[in-house]
Amino acid sequence: MDKRKAWREQEQQLVARWNDAAERQRQLHEEISRQQPSAGSNGPSEELMLKEQAVRAEIEALRRQVARLKAEFNTGKRY
Repeated sequence: MDKRKAWREQEQQLVARWNDAAERQRQLHEEISRQQPSAGSNGPSEELMLKEQAVRAEIEALRRQVARLKAEFNTGKRY
């Protein structure tokens, strides 16, 4: 039972990290869309684009972790 509790906590932390990253990405996309090129504007700042790229990389890492947990579950190593 102790393993199951640890696994469940790990899964909940992963979900929390995923939701946090997804919310940050949503906010960055909104800010980027507000800074789209218009008369006299150069578009989104480089700093903003770097932040978005970092969030995208974090989400990709979380995706790989979810896939790893799913594979462990499907092979019977979890639960």
